[in-house]
Amino acid sequence: MKKVLLATLMFSFAGGAFAAGKSCDDLKSEIDAKIQAKGASGYSLEVVNKGGTANGKVVGTCEGGTKEIVYKR
Repeated sequence: MKKVLLATLMFSFAGGAFAAGKSCDDLKSEIDAKIQAKGASGYSLEVVNKGGTANGKVVGTCEGGTKEIVYKR
């Protein structure tokens, strides 16, 4: 029983590390690669603070949900 409790506790801490999210640069480059693979051109990706004014479509969040990646055409 103690092993199960210990394992559950360890997974809960590991889950917190994954919830921190990716860095904005990493996520932005992944999104950029996916867009380019579809043949799109004439667009930009911008990292902004969450809730900030951005003209475009939010395509991702990063830095633990504090920033957003905005797609503009």
